[in-house]
Amino acid sequence: MMQPKKSSALRAFRNRNYALFFYGQSISQIGTWMQRTAVSWVIYSISGSAYMLGLAVFAQQFPSFLFSLLGGIVSDRYSRRKILLITQIASLIQSVLLAVLTLTDHYGIWEILSLSVVLGVVNAFDAPARQPMVHELISNKEDLTNALALNSAMVNIARLIGPALSGVVLQTFGAHTCFALNAFSFLAVIASLLLMNLPAFIPPTTKKNVLAELSEGFRYLRQTPRISVIIILLMCLSLLILPYDTLIPVFAKVIFKGDASTFGYIASFVGLGSIAGSFFLASANKKNLTNILLINIAILGVGLLGFSFCSSFNWAIPFAVAIGFASLTPVTAGLTIIQIEAASHMRGRMMSYIAMAYFGMLPLGSLLAGTASQKISAPATMLIQGCIAVIIALIFSRYLKQERLSKKNIITVQEAESLAVEKT
Repeated sequence: MMQPKKSSALRAFRNRNYALFFYGQSISQIGTWMQRTAVSWVIYSISGSAYMLGLAVFAQQFPSFLFSLLGGIVSDRYSRRKILLITQIASLIQSVLLAVLTLTDHYGIWEILSLSVVLGVVNAFDAPARQPMVHELISNKEDLTNALALNSAMVNIARLIGPALSGVVLQTFGAHTCFALNAFSFLAVIASLLLMNLPAFIPPTTKKNVLAELSEGFRYLRQTPRISVIIILLMCLSLLILPYDTLIPVFAKVIFKGDASTFGYIASFVGLGSIAGSFFLASANKKNLTNILLINIAILGVGLLGFSFCSSFNWAIPFAVAIGFASLTPVTAGLTIIQIEAASHMRGRMMSYIAMAYFGMLPLGSLLAGTASQKISAPATMLIQGCIAVIIALIFSRYLKQERLSKKNIITVQEAESLAVEKT
């Protein structure tokens, strides 16, 4: 029986398992962004310190860096659905604990930071399993690029809705309600995972020790310089550019003289731009992903430069949208390139290296941005980040274009795998 046609931007929904995954994750991501916004606002309201904002990001994401390689190995060895069920239940419990602490008013900065560390450890195992699982949910591999781009759109739609809701809920009901709503949102993901019809998991026939698998992964990186360059690029972005969001609460409260709602609205306009960027990426030709990655880094730099000069919320809106359009697109484009080009038995480890690059550098970058903001002001820090973004785009354009030219005469990993299957 023929399946109904979908528009080119939504063709991945022809796959039932992916549709379930998408809808469950959409609800959960809205809750996640509500919690992120609430945690940042509570930390800044208690401390009044941009450094403590950076420390909060560090507490959540640095554990993901420490355990991400182990998470990648676990993802390649065991059923990814079971891994995700465990991580989602653990995240639900973490949100419930946050809700209880804030509802009973028995909390301080260190209690929130400790629970952020717990979430960081959970995410170290969640991300390497969640990203490669998309391959298992797509029956028509031509839909894979579209599915990965729609994943980004889903995160960015949540990035639009979640902070706006969080700002209103924070002002009206308090932080505990944001955390409770996030806990309930995980039930949607758990339900979607249980409803999927997936083939029985077949474990690897041979299991090497952890050190051997890590060594094999790094050897594969040396053999695929294009993937290595993209991971290094993501490390630079995560360390020097993407921690701009650490400064947003300072702009909302100090520069724009606003409140929690102002912070939520700024984050939502960033999310609005991210949605536009994601749907643009969903409709883009995968052959243009390298250009899209580099151009958006330059756009991000220009957006940060403009935002740094704004002294009022209204003037900041167009720059917030531009920042949102360009901020996650390079990460998504880089991730998509690696997902497409990496060998199937290496995808979990490649995702763990991306997680290591992202979760390792981003918390350090957040500490750096928070410290710099304390020393030279938030606008000056964001100005410097904008300049660095433009420089990074120029430097890496040379390396990535060279790699792309060299690949024109080299058979891709996917083609090689297909030929091997045909021969057998």
